[in-house]
Amino acid sequence: MLLVVSDNDLGNYFETAQTDIFTIETFDIGKINRMLIGHTNEGLRAGWFLDSVQIWVPVHGVQYMFPSHRWLCKDEADGKVEVEIYPSETLEIEKLINYEVTVVTGDVWAGGTNANVFLQIYGEEGKTELIQLKSRSNNFERGTTEIFRIEGLDVGRVYKIRIGHDGSGIGAGWFLEKVDIKRLVMAMVKPEKKEEDKKDKKKKKKKKEEEEESPGELKEVVRTFSFQCGRWLARDEEDGEILVELRAEDYEDLEENSYEVHVFTGDMLGAGTDASVFINIYGEMGDTGERKLRKSNHLNKFERGQEDVFTITGMDLGSLKKLRIRHDNKQANAAWYLDRVEIFDAKDETMYFFPCQRWLAVDEDDGQLGRELVPVDEAFMRRDEDEEEESSPAQLGLEQKAMSTTFTMRVKTGEKKNAGTDANVYAILYGTKDDTGIINLKASKNHRNKYELGLIDEFTIEAVDIGKLKRMCIGHDNAGVSPGWFLDWVEIDAPSLGQLLRFPCGRWLDKGKDDGAIVRDLYPNELQTVLYTPFVPYEIKIFTSDIFAAGTDADVFIVLYGQNGVSTSQKSLCVNKRERRMYFERGAEDMFIVELEDIGDIIEKIRIGHDNRGVNPGWHLDRVEIRRLLRKGKGSETTIFPCEGWLARSEEDGETIRELVPSDIIVEKLSRDGTLKVIETEVDDALEIHTYTVMVTTGDVYGAGTDANVFITLYGDMGDTGERKLSKSENSNKFERGSVDTFTLEAVDLGQVFKIRVRHDNSMLSADWYLEQVEVADQDTEEVFLFLCERWLSRKKEDRRIDRVFYVKGYEGERETAFCPIKKVTNLDSNMNKKNKKRHSEEEEDEEGSLIPYHFSVTTGWDRDAGTSSRVYVIIIGKKNKKTDRLWLDSDWKNRFLPGSLDYFTCYGTDVGDIKKVELGHDGATPESCWLVEELTVDVPTKAVRYVFPCKCWLAKDRGDGLTARFFDVQDAEPVNIPQKVIYEVTVITGDVQHAGTDIQIYMTVFGVYGTSEEMLLPKLEDRFERGQTDTFNLEIEDIAPLRKMRVRIDGSGSRPDWFLDKIELHNLQTDEVALFMYEEWLSRSYGPKRTLLCEMPAVIDEEEMVELTTYTVSVKTSDVTAAGTDANVWMVIFGENGDTGTLTLKESNNTNKFERKQMDTFRFPDILSLGELSKVRIWHDNAGLAAGWHLEYVDVHDDILGKKFRFQCDRWLAKNEDDGQIMRELACANNDAVDFDEKTKYEILVTTADMDDAETKENAWIVLEGKKGRSKEFVMENSTKKKRFLRGASDRFEFSSKELGDIASICLGHIPKDGKKVKVEASWFVEQVVVTEKELGNKYIFRCDAAIPLSSKRDEFQTFECSKFIESFTSKAQSLVPVKYELIVITGDEKGAGTDANVFITIFGSNGDSGQRQLTKKFQNLFERGKTNRFILELLDLGDLLRMHVEHDNSGLSPGWLLSRIEITNTANAVTTVFICGKWLDKNKADGRIKRVIYPKY
Repeated sequence: MLLVVSDNDLGNYFETAQTDIFTIETFDIGKINRMLIGHTNEGLRAGWFLDSVQIWVPVHGVQYMFPSHRWLCKDEADGKVEVEIYPSETLEIEKLINYEVTVVTGDVWAGGTNANVFLQIYGEEGKTELIQLKSRSNNFERGTTEIFRIEGLDVGRVYKIRIGHDGSGIGAGWFLEKVDIKRLVMAMVKPEKKEEDKKDKKKKKKKKEEEEESPGELKEVVRTFSFQCGRWLARDEEDGEILVELRAEDYEDLEENSYEVHVFTGDMLGAGTDASVFINIYGEMGDTGERKLRKSNHLNKFERGQEDVFTITGMDLGSLKKLRIRHDNKQANAAWYLDRVEIFDAKDETMYFFPCQRWLAVDEDDGQLGRELVPVDEAFMRRDEDEEEESSPAQLGLEQKAMSTTFTMRVKTGEKKNAGTDANVYAILYGTKDDTGIINLKASKNHRNKYELGLIDEFTIEAVDIGKLKRMCIGHDNAGVSPGWFLDWVEIDAPSLGQLLRFPCGRWLDKGKDDGAIVRDLYPNELQTVLYTPFVPYEIKIFTSDIFAAGTDADVFIVLYGQNGVSTSQKSLCVNKRERRMYFERGAEDMFIVELEDIGDIIEKIRIGHDNRGVNPGWHLDRVEIRRLLRKGKGSETTIFPCEGWLARSEEDGETIRELVPSDIIVEKLSRDGTLKVIETEVDDALEIHTYTVMVTTGDVYGAGTDANVFITLYGDMGDTGERKLSKSENSNKFERGSVDTFTLEAVDLGQVFKIRVRHDNSMLSADWYLEQVEVADQDTEEVFLFLCERWLSRKKEDRRIDRVFYVKGYEGERETAFCPIKKVTNLDSNMNKKNKKRHSEEEEDEEGSLIPYHFSVTTGWDRDAGTSSRVYVIIIGKKNKKTDRLWLDSDWKNRFLPGSLDYFTCYGTDVGDIKKVELGHDGATPESCWLVEELTVDVPTKAVRYVFPCKCWLAKDRGDGLTARFFDVQDAEPVNIPQKVIYEVTVITGDVQHAGTDIQIYMTVFGVYGTSEEMLLPKLEDRFERGQTDTFNLEIEDIAPLRKMRVRIDGSGSRPDWFLDKIELHNLQTDEVALFMYEEWLSRSYGPKRTLLCEMPAVIDEEEMVELTTYTVSVKTSDVTAAGTDANVWMVIFGENGDTGTLTLKESNNTNKFERKQMDTFRFPDILSLGELSKVRIWHDNAGLAAGWHLEYVDVHDDILGKKFRFQCDRWLAKNEDDGQIMRELACANNDAVDFDEKTKYEILVTTADMDDAETKENAWIVLEGKKGRSKEFVMENSTKKKRFLRGASDRFEFSSKELGDIASICLGHIPKDGKKVKVEASWFVEQVVVTEKELGNKYIFRCDAAIPLSSKRDEFQTFECSKFIESFTSKAQSLVPVKYELIVITGDEKGAGTDANVFITIFGSNGDSGQRQLTKKFQNLFERGKTNRFILELLDLGDLLRMHVEHDNSGLSPGWLLSRIEITNTANAVTTVFICGKWLDKNKADGRIKRVIYPKY
């Protein structure tokens, strides 16, 4: 197919950065899988760079995206001029069907027309949009028949059409003879019978049955609808109409009808208009289409106080539902105040009332030029006529508002050069039921000059019942100097539906750019849709008093409160300056209809106030009336709030905010007989207004006072006061150092005050303020609430906040900073669910997956435009397509995903079991929002695994293959083993002592039987760790329980470096075990007896201390070697069963001159938590002083509680220039001699039978252990009638002795009959797990079985299980501590600036402990240069399996940034090499700015 003639005729096709659109018709080929596109390579410069192709197939309802991004050129790239491309994504669009329209123009003189002809088709299932009938030839000539192929919505059976023209061109009059519309429908067609052979008898029978069932087969048939017209559509013929409605010939129920439309213009200054007015009437049977109101009974239409009558003819609409009326804002005085419209239906002889009572004007009311009106009952219209006095007509705005939907439309102009436009912009919103018609976007609420570069303009649109928004159309009329417009996006908020939709565009609407279109269809982006609780309309009437200077031009706002402190957001009643000047004049009554949150049936109180701006802003408010519709029945309820007081700085108490309570409620209800019933009731149990005294104490520290304006909000369990300025104190100079200021606030009873929010506006010179405390006293109930603050509100100090929240002293409830997404005891290991439970609640299991934390790090590429500002999300997918919700990667940092950056996120999502796939995407839908992802890592600590996905791909509409979301398969990822972690709920209680709160960094380390956790930073999050406060949050801690002790360290930084720690509680959410750690003392250099920044606390579990205090006596013997002594400072750490002691300084000795040759130095360390059995010590010095080299013979450590001495032999130098040059040594305990196995040892076997039906057995079982050193014989586990074993859910213990087998790798389990007979019935035994413990060393081997073992008398039928977890005992670990030389190879990356001059440090962690921090140095060598490899030898005690390493540098030197490629560590004793791949920068200015990294090994 040749692409010859384009639809958007841009003159010259296929030019740079241009989009050309073609329509081609072909037979239906179904789903498009690929396309071939090419060119003939003729002409000059035939080479063509094809970016992408889009194909719309409305009949299928799909749109295909084909990215290409390549040359089709003989001398570029691969020299091809044609290419096959594949679709990257298919999007669903609105499904349309084909109509064939035949138009016959009459054969009368001058019957043809050159005007533009429009058609709209109505059917039983809806209507099509307005369709222009056009083709490239000269249409609608006299006596011709034209055929048009059009696409439109499927409207079902067609009952009428509307056809007309716009009257443009010369001789526009047109004589239309008739119109035929054909459409393809699927219908039942009887098949013709065929003669069949005898062979087919069987088939025949089947066929016969089918025939009897189906009356025929579905086939496409053409259905034709005919419409006779035979009349002129001309301004100067017949009735002058150029638009006509025609009924389908076979649709008898429809008759023509005429409607008499009475339009009443309001009686106020400037109410009339000279603009053209258009009306569209809607009924049960479609609508009249938009008609211009032309012929009135008055020559000058729509004048002030006038009633104009028009007649509209069309097909009968049934009962009327709504009407839309608008004007085109042309002519000088276009503003129009429409009072109401009344429509008389001639056929039914009924009158419909459509009240409006609003302006249709750009500069009045909400700026809309069109209104949708709904009919109301006559009783409401007539209700005011009984009252004799001169009263305004019934206000029915609220009823109108409740039936209509208000859309707030925000239009964002892009940030490109010349993006703005001066053309007139219009929009049409399409819902599932109807569209809004053309809306002129004239009156922007927030900018006088609209659609300028980077601006967001707001508009209000009201529509009645158009259904859910599915798309919108936006365009302009190309008027003005530079009409081209770059539209970024449109956002439509519908509070009454509770949804906010974002329609991305990101394209030009410009005749000379892109595809030359100045109208675009936009679709909502699902990912950016926000759903919330729908709002309801309130009618608020404000009565300003009739006294001197009562009016105001300030910005008046209001907040409504329901029961239990439920409130709406604060709403300003005026949108702009013009409205503020118009409303709230002396003696005025102003009505506002606002949509606010639904606060329930009772309004307890309102708060109303103003911002005190403008000239004479003081305001005297008489009363406020709030009316809203009843939930049931027709009618409304009005609540009256009297005020009768000033809101002024210069009057009464100087307050500009008042809280009001209701005095009366008036209910108006429409009764059955069509009359209005009015019931008035007085409110007797309204809340009282209380007076609160607020005493503010400023701290007595240097620079504590402030001159800024201070604001406070009080929160109680019955509501809040809103923000109040603290203005009048008895001190003339408020908030000075050490002073107390007292203020009074009037507010409706708050109940129990539990929190306050204090802020200042940072104005004046010395704005910084140190707030000591706030005391709030309720004068009516004499209750006092104390808030301890002790914080700076300053842009320079602490965390630089000038806005803080404080809770009342002793507050027990949930705080905003408590972040515990995981509360319940979750079975984090997915197979820990007991099997039977799983069977019973299969369904529940699936719905209620437990939440677990996922950690993500995302590396963005280095390209210039690689970054994105879109919101990024991840979805994790497990087996059977079980997946998490969309996890949005949001953080408080504004600029994330910048080019070259590395961002970290933590999300809580459902546990999906084993991860199979990960979806990564973002919500950007415009071409601008492209993103280049380099790498994604997903950490699941509760499953002890990390996946590194090398992505290296664009997520962008206009890059790569055009996708903004991708799936990554786990098989393509690099799996890394990370430590298994368990989720704890951590509760930290800070003491109730003055200045106890802190903002330092707090680090916590936990010690357990099975190892030591990493040092964890406790997240501060704004207001944690304050005086007398309890903070609760989740932490992930290594699986080392049972816990033994905890070490807490603070770094003494920040403006408040002291902290009084009361206690910390750790609650293991998996086992539900709680450990308590008490300290009740200062961590501080300046307070308390200890003056320390570090503390250790024993774990208290079930009121029993796990570790006790002891005194360690350390004796250090220096060797008898020449120059053995040292003057350097020496430190040591002791390691044992319960962790380590932390660093001990060897300072206070029995000798004044320590560490001299052949000397024994003794040091005492009292009050240290006992480590139990010791395994090693680490000892080092700082190489200070002359002759710092030191030859150490041994170290003895004596534990007073155990009464036991541990010897650590050394006999080595700790010297830079002796031996191997190390000044740090680790010494193993010499007491731990190897356990002698006299060949035999005992094994304990613990067998757990599953807790489910049919799991148990009465027969015997047998087991064989396979170890590294050999295989055991077969042990029979006997089941006797006296002692029943293997019962459902039971655990049975057996003991066997055997030769020593080494580490046990696997077990064989068998199931045999007791008496050795043959097996007659199939039976099996379901084993959950087996634990084997070697008794001498205490090593444990756990085998997870979860398998049925069939009963068999044969010995060769058994099942084998691998060891799933090995827990090495302390004794075993201590035995393996022998010195080993490790060879380290450090490889620096090969990129610009990869090398470093900083000092590099390394810590290696293994299953037997860690190496301590070691500096990597070599004499006279320039280390860590770009692309180079450096080799180091470290002698350490055997670390066992290497688990992770920390690498860091001190950021010293000229260019400290370092790109570390990888580190390889070889244990020279067993020649095992472990590779740690890093591939990341350690640089303050690159990626994530870190100079310390944790690296896990690649196996």
